[in-house]
Order: sequence, then C-alpha cells, then structure tokens
Amino acid sequence: MKNLFCIAVLLWCTSCVSVKTYNERLETPLAPEKLHQDTDYAYQKLQKLHPELYWYISKEELDEKFARVKAGIDQPLNPAEFYTRLAPVISEVKQGHLRLVPPSRRLTRAETRDLEKQKGLLSRYNFLVDGDRIFVKDNADQIPDMNVGTEILSIKDIPVKELLAKYRPWVNSDGENQTFQKYSMARRWPVFFTLEHGILDSVKLETLYKNEIKTFYLQREKMTKEELKKEEAQNKKLTQSQPGKVKDYNIRTRSFNRNLQFPTADSTIAYMKIKTFSGRHSRKFYKQSFEILKNSPAEHLILDVRDNLGGSLSEINNLYSYLVEEEFRFIKDIEVTSRSAMFQAAYFSQIPRFIYPVAAAVYPVYLAGTALSVKQKDGRFYLRNNGTFALKKPKDNNFKGKIYVLVNGSSFSAASILPAKLKGEGRAMIIGEETGGANDGTVAGRYARVKLPHSRLGMPTGLMLIQPDIPFSLTKKGVIPHHEIVPTPLQVLAKKDIQLEWVMEHIKAQAQQPFTNETKD
Repeated sequence: MKNLFCIAVLLWCTSCVSVKTYNERLETPLAPEKLHQDTDYAYQKLQKLHPELYWYISKEELDEKFARVKAGIDQPLNPAEFYTRLAPVISEVKQGHLRLVPPSRRLTRAETRDLEKQKGLLSRYNFLVDGDRIFVKDNADQIPDMNVGTEILSIKDIPVKELLAKYRPWVNSDGENQTFQKYSMARRWPVFFTLEHGILDSVKLETLYKNEIKTFYLQREKMTKEELKKEEAQNKKLTQSQPGKVKDYNIRTRSFNRNLQFPTADSTIAYMKIKTFSGRHSRKFYKQSFEILKNSPAEHLILDVRDNLGGSLSEINNLYSYLVEEEFRFIKDIEVTSRSAMFQAAYFSQIPRFIYPVAAAVYPVYLAGTALSVKQKDGRFYLRNNGTFALKKPKDNNFKGKIYVLVNGSSFSAASILPAKLKGEGRAMIIGEETGGANDGTVAGRYARVKLPHSRLGMPTGLMLIQPDIPFSLTKKGVIPHHEIVPTPLQVLAKKDIQLEWVMEHIKAQAQQPFTNETKD
C-alpha cells in the first residue's frame, strides 16, 4: 500500500509539472527561424498527404500565400500569435475539414474537477450570427438578461464586430460555398474567445433587447449536489435505456440524435430528424424505423439533416440502402496521395483505450491490409472500393414513397454527401439552403495527426478524397436545393420553421405531381 501511495503521489506531481511546463511553453516566444520551419513543415505535409490540395486554389497562389506568411514573420511570436498568422493561409485551401488547431491552456486535475461542477459561461447558450452581429438563439436555462433575441453588442468592452472580424479568417468551408461560415462562427466564436481570454468566472456584456441597452456581468454558476445527482441519474436512464441507445441520446444537447415521427393524424407523412451521423446504434435505428414505415400508410418521407455536421460514412451508406429500390454504388473509389499515405492515419484515435493492447497486437496486420488496399490507376492512387462501399443491394424494406430532404448551410460532410447522391440520382427533392459541404465530395475520412515541430500546433489532415458516385456539378459549391428557402434571422429567433412548413404545404397541394431534378433560380 505504501508503494502504491508513493507511485500515486509521483504520478500526480509529474502531471502537475507537465501541465505547468506545457502552459509556460504557450507563452514563450519562438524565433522567426523556427516559425519559418513550422510554416514550411505545414505546407510540406499538406502537399504530401492532402488529396486535391489545389482543387480550389492554384499551386502558384498557395505558394505565394505561404511565402508571404514567412516574409511577414520577422520577430519572435508565441504559439497563439503564430496561429493568427498561419491559420488564415490554411483556410485558403478551402477544405472545410482542414484547420489549424489553436493552442489552448491545459488544466490541472483539480481545475478540471472544479469545472465539471459548474454550468459554464457562454457555452450555456446557442447563438445566431448575422453578418457582424450576434444574437442569443437559445437560453434553455432561462437565465435573466439573456432572452432569446438578445443582441450582444460587446464583450469585455470589445465590440462584437471587432471580435468577428478577427475570428472570421480562421473559419472556412468547402470550395466557394458561403453558407457554412455563419453557422460555424455561431458555434466557434465562444471557443475562440475562451482561447484568447482564458476560462473566466464572469464576463462583462453589453446587450440590446427590445430597444433597451444593458451592461452587466454574466456569471459562471456552480451546480448544487442535488442538480448534479439529478442530471447524472437522468442521463444514465436515457443512455442505458433501449430507446435512448438506439436513438443515440446526446448528453450535451439533452436530446436524441435520431428520431422518427408522424406529424399528421393519418400518418401518411413521416418525418425523420438526424442531428449527426454518429454511427452509434444507427443500424438498429434504421432497421426498426424502416420496418415501422413499411407497415405504416406513409407515402412521403421528410429527411431532415439541417445542422448535421456529418460523421460516419458507413451510416449514410446504410441509410441510403433504405431509400432506393435498385443496386447502387454509393461513392467512387476513395483517392489518396500515395501508397503510403494511409500509414499516416491516426490508428488509435477511434479506438477505446481499454482495447489498446489488442489494437497494438494487430497493428502489423492493419499495416499489411492498408498496403494491399491501395491501387494505382492513371498515375493516381485509390483505396479499393470493396466491402462496405462496393456495389450494394437495397434493403428489403426500402421506402418506396416520395422523399424530401431538408438542408441548410450547416449540413456538412456526410450530411452533404447523402443529399448530393439523392439529388444526383433524382431520388429526392432537396429543400432549404445550399449545404455547407461540397456537392462533389470532400477530403476527410481518416486523418493524420500533424503537429508542427516548434510551435506544437496541431493540423489534423484528411487523407481520403470521398466523392458520391454521381455526375459532378463542377460548381465548387454545396448541394443546391431544388427549392431554395432561407429563413430570416427574425424567423429563426421566433422558431418559425418555414422550410418544413413549405414541404408540408407542398405535399398537401402537389403530392401526386412528379418533380424534375432541376434547380430553381
């Protein structure tokens, strides 16, 4: 017992020292020569690992932008300062999955435990960004002075316009798409603010609500023991229950990631909301849901993937098999940059820690399989499209009625690939706003964990070019809806769902009329 106690104390001390050392390094300026080396290293890794690096920007333009960054660094910078120089150039690649990770201060175990017992500060709200303005979109805890529709004018006496202008170059999307940024910024500006100003116990705000300007301090609240126990019990009940598992209950959002409803009394319309393609328990959910649909009078299926940032490629491939009646090939062969590119994939990143010993033992088999999975064609390298993504048959209980897909600028990655495939095959009517993810594919899948040698900034780099098996639009944009409907900020804040309302009215008025697979101006 004495030895175990000594080991525990040693580990605790080592952990504290490592946290202190790491945080001190974030404040230490690095010589320009080292930052130049980091800049070169980042570009070399992109050229080596990232497929179609020059899809949306020419090599000459990107060469010039990286050279300009190096030329502008003529004095020491700490990692955070270096991030503000390099991140905008990484964004110029215009691949929504590619980003430079901003440096963040590490917390001690005591700090982490303390924060777990608190309700958070800005993270308790959902926000809407409209141009240079930020509004409170949701206030689930009904905190005073932060009513839905409240506009935040300044934070810590910094005008919101200045904050957004500073953060905007760090946010990008796929290609020439412009719809993703406002949703991404609404999620990420509190993260950028916290990284810049630290974890605060309170923050000064100036707000505007119903023509009244207020200045006050937003406080971080501690959770009582009763609140902690109640939340833990509720989450445990939902995550362990069969419906909670299959619908994939999300503790953070306190809602189900998947759901199936029949919004009309006659059940002729089915509505399936999928908030994320997490992959967790999805097969059982779709199997059960489409069995229910098969035995229901439903003639129309509304598939809602708005605000879905993507996830499992396997899940959308499986879902698609319930939406068609003929054999299909969901994606084209996945392109990589070389035979050895997939060796750079972060092998352990998607494996639970308790399986690490087994994963380590089979790693040589993984390497061999990876090497054999690559084929060369016309001077380019591809992963063999077999197994999950080979030619597939539809599910026996596939839905045979009309399908409507709701999308918006926050439909990204897998949530863009699925509607792109459905639209390309003429299987569904797409309604809403241009998707944030590209129509013709994206670079994602497996990632290499690239870390710059001196600043230690992370740059997770996608290794796989994933494209739906459709004729490409060649527009460098997202999936363009057949019927474009973009709600105003006032409609969003009022919770008025004009996109879903339009579909319901369309079904009611024109359910028997065929539609053409043509976009409307």
